[in-house]
Amino acid sequence: MTEQPLPAVAVAIVVRDGRVLMVRRRIAEGELSWQFPAGEVEPDESAEAAAVRETAEETGLRVAAARLLGERTHPRNGRRMAYTACEVVGGTATVVDSDELDRVVWASRAELAEYVPFPLFPPVREHLDGLLAG
Repeated sequence: MTEQPLPAVAVAIVVRDGRVLMVRRRIAEGELSWQFPAGEVEPDESAEAAAVRETAEETGLRVAAARLLGERTHPRNGRRMAYTACEVVGGTATVVDSDELDRVVWASRAELAEYVPFPLFPPVREHLDGLLAG
């Protein structure tokens, strides 16, 4: 019997007013407690659709997928990750999934290093460099 690989993880990169949306997990995933909204891609679902769905489920914020920024195998957890730039369509970001999250923030570029203690995936970093306020 072979072990099935875990589903890919869709990550939403949501920027509004020069800040990026970050969520804090109730239970840290390795070194991560703060991260971008994210979750597993369901069968027959695109990574972009999963990023939109996960953002709504976790934070209540309605977003639309703008473009896939890139995919990689995460160097720390070995999961296949797909990063999607998303645009805000409506709503207010808050903790909706209180079983999974305990806080949401909109972080500036300067604050981002406090939330993500290691280098960002280069396509994500390049996307954010052009959009975030210092």
